[in-house]
Amino acid sequence: MVPRRLLSCFGRGSNSKAKNPTASDHHATTHDQTTEEQRRGGAVVVELFSSQGCATSPEAELLISRLGRGDFKDELDVPIILLSFHVDYWDYMGWKDPFGSSQWTVRQKGYIEALKLDTMFTPQVVIQGTTQCVGTDQDAVLSNIRSAPRYPSPTLQATFERPSADTLQVSLTGPLRTKIDSRGVEIMVALYENGLVTDCPKGENKGRVLANDYVVRKFEKLCTVKDISAKKSINGTVNFTLWEGFNSSKCGVAVFLQNSSLQTFGAQNFQLPENL
Repeated sequence: MVPRRLLSCFGRGSNSKAKNPTASDHHATTHDQTTEEQRRGGAVVVELFSSQGCATSPEAELLISRLGRGDFKDELDVPIILLSFHVDYWDYMGWKDPFGSSQWTVRQKGYIEALKLDTMFTPQVVIQGTTQCVGTDQDAVLSNIRSAPRYPSPTLQATFERPSADTLQVSLTGPLRTKIDSRGVEIMVALYENGLVTDCPKGENKGRVLANDYVVRKFEKLCTVKDISAKKSINGTVNFTLWEGFNSSKCGVAVFLQNSSLQTFGAQNFQLPENL
């Protein structure tokens, strides 16, 4: 358990800166992404660390949803990939976040250490693994996205299969379009869900109906690569155990490269086909 004295729930006025489908069915769909978005520059990965047990997180969740809808296109001409990780350290406050996970808490803790911060808090936004800000600070979020380092997006081909009713298999192959040195990177794959609505009868958000998008439901490492050219193809497969009520039309898969310091070096996004 993370010491509670090191946890905070920040609102808009707060400031924190970085120191730097059935068992017999078998469905398969292949996507190959070569979009204008990739040609003009790679996507920026924006991660929100949030909790339904934090009174100010819903405001940050709304900002993430608006970013996903394209509400800031005039101010933000940068392709983005959004992921919302729900941490579990506010569950003791009276409401257990149904999407919260200790795995996401550990991920946030890694950023706290990498960015040399003193406090874990929600809502927190981390951009490209290199900068962070309070998730309700719209100006700071947009500014950090605009100034974030950008790398070519991989041009991976993704094949989605349902080998069983409760399993999604994602196979990826293609070039990363970024040269990887001897220090290497991990290729991470996140399965996220949109359009989640929760009635919250207890806790800091008691009586509210909470809407959440880009909620990470599953997160796995595809592989580790090192000493390869930008043109060299990689391939691998991850298997996700699915949850009750899984609906592929509400879900997407994000793939990104991340080094041991949790810095991101290229990302690609796939929407899952309907009726997968």
